[in-house]
Amino acid sequence: MSHRVNDDSSSTWETTPPSGDGPEPTSRFSTSSTPASSYGSSYEDEDPAPRFSKKKAKKKQPFWKELLVIFSVALLLTVVIQTFVARVFVIPSASMETTLHGCTGCVNDKVLVEKITYLFADPRPGDVVVFRGPPNWTGGKEPPDFFVGTLQDLGSMVNLSEPSGTDFIKRVIAVGGQTVECCDDQGRVLVDGKPLDEPYLNFGGGPRQQDSFEKVTVPAGKLWVMGDNRNNSADSRKHGDPTPADGAIPVENVVGKARVIVIPVGRWGSISDYNPQTGGK
Repeated sequence: MSHRVNDDSSSTWETTPPSGDGPEPTSRFSTSSTPASSYGSSYEDEDPAPRFSKKKAKKKQPFWKELLVIFSVALLLTVVIQTFVARVFVIPSASMETTLHGCTGCVNDKVLVEKITYLFADPRPGDVVVFRGPPNWTGGKEPPDFFVGTLQDLGSMVNLSEPSGTDFIKRVIAVGGQTVECCDDQGRVLVDGKPLDEPYLNFGGGPRQQDSFEKVTVPAGKLWVMGDNRNNSADSRKHGDPTPADGAIPVENVVGKARVIVIPVGRWGSISDYNPQTGGK
């Protein structure tokens, strides 16, 4: 009788039983394992493990260089945003009181003026707009170049410099083709013969009485603008040179629409664009 047992190495163990008084049983162990010498190469001949080179760690940039990059990016974004999207302006005078505050030696309002609206539509009555003053408004003073003007505006936001002096902010009263005159028996400005509804006007607590001016037809492509502090505002009425109609400002000079008071914090809020010709509608 014989037994065969297979293990994982395919080894075979055979036993031959004794027959009679013959010699002791013999055993033979055979394995299917292949000797190491039968392989093409020994373990010692194998290629060594690949060596991985370590990259040298990048040297950290000095703090002043990082700061310079941050400042440059911030300045670039500021210029792009102020040129194409919105810009902050400082109110330099009291001509728009009490809608907007401006005075000597106080914390003047800073307002956000957006530029997108007038890419698709012209200013309308009631809009509070910032515009570049034409020569008869600035006394011939030329506006600063873009770079100097931007630095001036940034400085004026933190009270380090004065505004350029060639930008103005007023409310649109009438547009090209309309007639403007002052006043009816209740002291109201008339546009196309109809009295305006102007709840934003400031008369300093005195009687509702405005400085009169002759009837004017606003030229096409221009705007008649006036201050809310009606008797303390050098506006279209005051800059009619050589004719009263020359006090109107070109639509193309409009920089944008004043939307929000951003500084001081206690004055945060939107700026009314109440239409005086239609009662706000």
